[in-house]
Amino acid sequence: YARIVERKALLRNLIGAAGKIAGIGYEDPAEVQEAIDRAESELFAVSQRRVGAGFSPLKTLLHEAYDRLDYLHAHRGEISGIRTGFQDLDALTTGLQKSDLVILAARPSVGKTSFALNIAEHAAVRDKRSVGIFSLEMSKEQLVLRLLSSVANIDSQRLRTGFLEELDFARIAPAMNALSEAPIYIDDTPNISTMELRTKARRLQAESGLDLVIVDYLQLMQSSTTTKDANRVQEVAEISRGLKALARELKVPVIALSQLSRQPEMRESKEPRLSDLRESGSIEQDADLVMFLWREKERGSDDQHAEGEVVKLKLSKHRNGPTGELDLWFKKSQTRFVSYAGERFADVG
Repeated sequence: YARIVERKALLRNLIGAAGKIAGIGYEDPAEVQEAIDRAESELFAVSQRRVGAGFSPLKTLLHEAYDRLDYLHAHRGEISGIRTGFQDLDALTTGLQKSDLVILAARPSVGKTSFALNIAEHAAVRDKRSVGIFSLEMSKEQLVLRLLSSVANIDSQRLRTGFLEELDFARIAPAMNALSEAPIYIDDTPNISTMELRTKARRLQAESGLDLVIVDYLQLMQSSTTTKDANRVQEVAEISRGLKALARELKVPVIALSQLSRQPEMRESKEPRLSDLRESGSIEQDADLVMFLWREKERGSDDQHAEGEVVKLKLSKHRNGPTGELDLWFKKSQTRFVSYAGERFADVG
């Protein structure tokens, strides 16, 4: 009987969604892609057995909150979100949380992509979490070589040029086996729009499951709904809102890489600030977590040949927890970050 009731309810929801989709078509929207996105969103809601957003009684919410508290108490000290592989970072955040928009920002060539791939590698290879990567800057082939270099612990330059030794091939085979079993999905469509990205993410979640989304990087995306007269700040604001909406809709953390303005380079202290986020203050507003990668000193000629360097990771905004700063060690030849001794916590904001 319960199955019959559920089936009838699902069919009613489907009929309701069909009516809404027909209404979207009759509205004659200015942007067809926007209409398609809205239509897919309605169908996705039905397929996920979600009822449209509405009021929830406080009594019900309190019961759910208590159940959550009871679970956290029973599992206190455990990481509740997606583990990044960096223990100091996970201690601050308790993992990347569902529905959160995480901004990872830095100046060029500091290691944004490498750090994001390290997180993807840990989530997918070690924890078997499904990761969708939207790479607007690098090709699929380039990302695969970076992942292979990191997992196999092989100099990335030797992989690119083919100057490999027997020991390298001995490392490549198990690394390829590990990566082949990892649920990582890469889309390298250039200049992808917010609507197209959301559509692809929905389909990936429906077909293969999806636990984490990575976008590299935000400023290379195109707005779907802003007018031709809109400036770039307005476009980036729309993109930022779209990524936050995606995180909430799919109930997964979304890591969006972002460029910083040149302001840190013009100051005596190179430490980034939230106001340095390039092209839009709305990025700061929409984000649940903002992280900066930065170097305390500029690279000198001697540093170019060093095996590694210290890179700072600063949590400047954490909507639901503490901010802080920790040190990472960047292994240049494998484009890989590892935890480094030294960690400072800030007060909860």
